[in-house]
Amino acid sequence: MRAGAEMVAAIVLSGALLCGCGGPVVSSSSGAAGLPLSVVPTLTTVAAQNGAVIVSLTSPDPGATILYTVNGTIPDIYSSQTITYQAPFLVASNMTVRAVAISPGDADSNDVSAPFTPNIPSGTLVWSDEFTNSTGANTQPNPQVWTYDTGNSGFGNHELENYCAWGSTASPCTTANSNVYVGTDGYLHIVARQPSAGVYTSARLKSQGLFSFQYGRIEVRAQMPEAQGFWPAAWLMGNNIATVNWPACGEMDVLERINAVATPDWNEGSIHGTGFTGNKLGTVFNFPSGQTAAVWHTYGMIWSPGSVAYYVDDPAHPYVTYTTASISGLKGAIWPFDAGANFILLNLAVGGDWPGSPNATTPFPSEMLVDYVRVYTN
Repeated sequence: MRAGAEMVAAIVLSGALLCGCGGPVVSSSSGAAGLPLSVVPTLTTVAAQNGAVIVSLTSPDPGATILYTVNGTIPDIYSSQTITYQAPFLVASNMTVRAVAISPGDADSNDVSAPFTPNIPSGTLVWSDEFTNSTGANTQPNPQVWTYDTGNSGFGNHELENYCAWGSTASPCTTANSNVYVGTDGYLHIVARQPSAGVYTSARLKSQGLFSFQYGRIEVRAQMPEAQGFWPAAWLMGNNIATVNWPACGEMDVLERINAVATPDWNEGSIHGTGFTGNKLGTVFNFPSGQTAAVWHTYGMIWSPGSVAYYVDDPAHPYVTYTTASISGLKGAIWPFDAGANFILLNLAVGGDWPGSPNATTPFPSEMLVDYVRVYTN
């Protein structure tokens, strides 16, 4: 089931109690005297899976910033509990979302409040992209979930690839040899190509601005290309990258490895934030003898308040758990992973500071395959 495919619930706010079909009870309370009700944020929900919903917040004032909380308190720009809205976010646990709109030179708007009591059991699937394709031809990844980073800026790592979006015709990208598509086999294909000597293309998908979540268990079932210069990854970054930049937004790397098959073969799970970038908090998982990342594995993360744990194939046995205590002793380190929802990224980089460049042994085209991305309740 894909985000955006289900029923829209609670929508219009006019100061009265309203209940949208299948949605929460939504109310707005009085704010600054004389402020028109029309500037109150609008809260809408779209069904996800098994009782979870995706919440969107909008304002009729295009210049307004929307602030919200998930604990029922009135948003306050000076409170650490207040989040700046950047993208629709998953609600899969009991909470009260409360939001206001602010504009430069104006008083804060009235606030809107919506309680959610889904009472979803632990371990329940609440969102997924299964990359289903019944069209008979390669098709676009769901545009309600995925957008793209594009270009060849090096992305802070001196990477060599040109990232191409679905349907891009900007050279060296071409629709004749797409770098990203959902195949008729039901897998997401992220394809690294070499259209000419020294020129590489690939793709980097992200749910930024479209879908995000905070806390839960995320799984990515994937199969990696393994050769010199390849750098596949599945990871998350905070929605607040738009306001605080990286690394303050935090980064959680669920799947990440480089280069050719090793003995033993491996995956690395890392976290990054202010005061702990680079290799300060990364742990290698070695596959059992005879297994490699070139075959299917499930890469998972269990995300809870103050805790990030990684596993491969078996959620009952994480190979590492990071907590707020993990950053103690690191100068200037700030734990960023409880500051709001994160978005998902899937990519296949070519070259860069970590893997180095491809060589004559590197096969092109090569692809990273993704069977599904799933989010479960903790």
